[in-house]
Amino acid sequence: MSEKISTLIQERRSVRKYDPNFIIDKEEILEMLKVATLAPSTSNLQPWEFIVFINPEVRKDLRAIAYNQEQIETASAVIAVLGDKEFHNNIDSVYDSMSEAGYIDDARREVLVGNAKKTYPYAPEEARKNLATFDSGLAAMQFMLIAKERGYATGPMGGFDKVKFSESFNVPDRYFPIVLITLGKENAPAYQTTRLPIEDKVKFI
Repeated sequence: MSEKISTLIQERRSVRKYDPNFIIDKEEILEMLKVATLAPSTSNLQPWEFIVFINPEVRKDLRAIAYNQEQIETASAVIAVLGDKEFHNNIDSVYDSMSEAGYIDDARREVLVGNAKKTYPYAPEEARKNLATFDSGLAAMQFMLIAKERGYATGPMGGFDKVKFSESFNVPDRYFPIVLITLGKENAPAYQTTRLPIEDKVKFI
């Protein structure tokens, strides 16, 4: 691990107090998400979607769904990370893209597409949701580190009404909300946390 990455990881904290007047351009948020989604994913099928909340009026509704947590409104933006439980529908477009980029030849594409289509459409929905949740979590963590590198603060929020979220923002049944990430300029230091001894959490065999 490079010293720079190590420092980012050690300095990142979940922030709850933001400067409500600070603005981050949509283009920069898109850039950060683009890099974040270089995270590994199941067969490269990228089972994630994002809704970026920047409109103040809409965020008032989101705040109510997130149990009235004020950072929903004071952050510059809130990124909702959604999982795609039908990520097998991406198979053709993903491997077509890899083929067009010259990363795989036609024979390899045929094998990859065939294997994926034999597996994921027939997997139990719960298994597909677990895969999508894991992969989306990797992208979410990368997003928070990228934001930290750019001088921004973030805070992941699992505490919100996921059913009401999907209903209120017309989320298609294919997708399900996983986490909200607040993004903005820190307005007060985040409190420090500790970790249990790593020796108590690791077993070598």
